[in-house]
Amino acid sequence: MLALDSSRPVVGNCSHLTVQTLVSNSAERFPDAIAIAAPGRPSLTYRRLRDHIKNIVSTLNTMGIGQNDRVAIVLSNGPEMAVTFLAVASGATCAPLNPNYRSKEFGFFLSDLKAKALIIQSGIDSPARRIAERKGINLIELSPLSEAGTFTLVGEKNKDHTLPGFAQPEDMALVLHTSGTTSRPKIVPLTHSNICTSADNVRQTLELAKTDCCLNIMPLFHIHGLIGALLSSISAGASVVCSPDFYAPRFFEWMKDFRPTWYTAVPTMHQAILARAEENSEIVKLCKLRFIRSSSSALPPQIMVELEKTFGAPVIEAYGMTEAAHQIASNPLPPRRRKAGSVGITSGPEIAIMDEEGNFLPKGEKRDSNPRPKPYERV
Repeated sequence: MLALDSSRPVVGNCSHLTVQTLVSNSAERFPDAIAIAAPGRPSLTYRRLRDHIKNIVSTLNTMGIGQNDRVAIVLSNGPEMAVTFLAVASGATCAPLNPNYRSKEFGFFLSDLKAKALIIQSGIDSPARRIAERKGINLIELSPLSEAGTFTLVGEKNKDHTLPGFAQPEDMALVLHTSGTTSRPKIVPLTHSNICTSADNVRQTLELAKTDCCLNIMPLFHIHGLIGALLSSISAGASVVCSPDFYAPRFFEWMKDFRPTWYTAVPTMHQAILARAEENSEIVKLCKLRFIRSSSSALPPQIMVELEKTFGAPVIEAYGMTEAAHQIASNPLPPRRRKAGSVGITSGPEIAIMDEEGNFLPKGEKRDSNPRPKPYERV
């Protein structure tokens, strides 16, 4: 149950920002700091990230892709997926898709999106390729380079009329599908102002700084990973370790190699990590986390207790929705009170609780989850 909070909400004034300006601002402040890291790859600094994004936007423009053109992305989790999102959003509209979809699902989503292009890794067989070719969608091949997150794009040159250059705050940065109250998924378009404000709210809630390092194990076709882990870190000038999908046995190896200060995950991931924590107790002692974040579904209170006992770090549970560009409410960091089983307090958006009639309830009053049926009225 959400609760109204009388304290001042954390609200970022980011309506003037874009994904590109977030990256550029951090590059100006911390040019040589690590932005993107990955297992077995040289890390990418903020200076190099900014320059690479500029080059990718120019390349897309030569292919007839510009502001508000929808570009679908089908890539495995990892640094290329992270930087492709940042680069595409900086000059067009990014539409990441689950690479594990089947032909029928790709067919639906690519049609529903009205995608102008599809970015897919060179040499990777996927039903998305055949669907794109069948629908006449421009296919763009991505080939990774040595630095984490750097790549080349190869596709047909196109002189279609387009708006070149970097996107504006009111432009659509990200388009995702979410399941609603019906069986048909619905499109959720999010502007640069939307996602930059949400990222800044996460940054403020978690007090992220340049010294922080997030170990991202969340899929980057999902709002949780894109905003809660990646863009929030970029807004702080912090670093993000982009893992190649979640694999619990390697989680502790990544902890040892990169010494992250935090990670964010869904409850099932936390449970899988806990199941292997005892056999990796030395790494847990050596690699101290500042906090652990949980979102996307309710965290059982006993899991929260076990995580805090195992890692010696506070667990911050948050609540969000794709339609709200991710975070809506969050438990605060210590010394403020954290409440197990609660989504916490507002962390940017305004929150209110209403009764069955749509009336706002005063602070402290609960909404009746089992209201009495209304008397039968003869009509």
